[in-house]
Amino acid sequence: MNCIESYQKWLNVPDLPAYLKDELLSMDDKTKEDAFYTNLEFGTAGMRGYIGAGTNRINIYVVRQATEGLAKLVESKGETAKKAGVAIAYDSRHFSPEFAFESAQVLAAHGIKSYVFESLRPTPELSFAVRHLGAFAGIMVTASHTPAPFNGYKVYGSDGGQMLPADADALTDYIRAIDNPFAVALADLEEAKSTGLIEVIGETLDAAYLEEVKSVNINQDLIDQYGRDMKIVYTPLHGTGEMLARRALAQAGFESVQVVEAQAKPAPDFSTVASPNPESQAAFALAEELGRQVDADVLVATDPDADRLGVEIRQADGSYWNLSGNQIGALIAKYILEAHKQAGNSQRMLHWQNQ
Repeated sequence: MNCIESYQKWLNVPDLPAYLKDELLSMDDKTKEDAFYTNLEFGTAGMRGYIGAGTNRINIYVVRQATEGLAKLVESKGETAKKAGVAIAYDSRHFSPEFAFESAQVLAAHGIKSYVFESLRPTPELSFAVRHLGAFAGIMVTASHTPAPFNGYKVYGSDGGQMLPADADALTDYIRAIDNPFAVALADLEEAKSTGLIEVIGETLDAAYLEEVKSVNINQDLIDQYGRDMKIVYTPLHGTGEMLARRALAQAGFESVQVVEAQAKPAPDFSTVASPNPESQAAFALAEELGRQVDADVLVATDPDADRLGVEIRQADGSYWNLSGNQIGALIAKYILEAHKQAGNSQRMLHWQNQ
């Protein structure tokens, strides 16, 4: 099927939502070709694309197709996997909540349990939820640090990390075998909730996650000694980090934390930045401004799904030095290794180095 035939097929779908049909009718030839010349590819870590109508866009039908493929994979593993279910979270982007619950409804149509967060949550918490709940897999609706017109769909394995290659390859094959995304069945949302196939989760998981975060502090005595005096400015860049970052810092003992209020509220258009990428110094403009006002020692930023971190530190002249990802990683590794060495955990340190 060429792109024009595919376009006409979409245009003729009887129950196509009005917003998608309006978009189709407004497309020029170049846009039609880009939206339909190929399918949005599902790779090892998932898929990501422009939000909109078409096979090369992310929309409810492409999400249904991907989730139908995941349902087939779960079914291939047997009843235990179906009962273990799938944990689902989403970020602050356009259509993220809709894509999350559409996914849950597809799974429910197959009798597969899902746990869906009541509102946006960070990717690291989704990974934790998969393990904590004993789920077979996890879905995170996010396009990470890309600009506002994008969204995405990531699938995680039972360990909360990237799926094993065999399962990832099987999932891709199942998705590609679905030739009519418009025929994917959906369970009724409220009925699935009432029967327990879709379970909405929230604060209980938040508390468990924060407790786990607290437990991995390597040197709480050091934080107790210096944490209350360290001045920190934090920005979630309109994303999910605001849900838990302040609570995590406060429970650890960091008492002087200022948040960039203009970027604290989740907002899908990320209006205060060109791109919500915390690795870009441009994303720190408002944080630097607040940092100078409050004489902050450290500036911290996270991307929309809060799995990417940026850090700036104050220099002697009062300016801020933007650390690269490699520099942040090197500092963290140095701290961990030295802490284990001081604690006499030489065997554990050697094991960690060999991973």
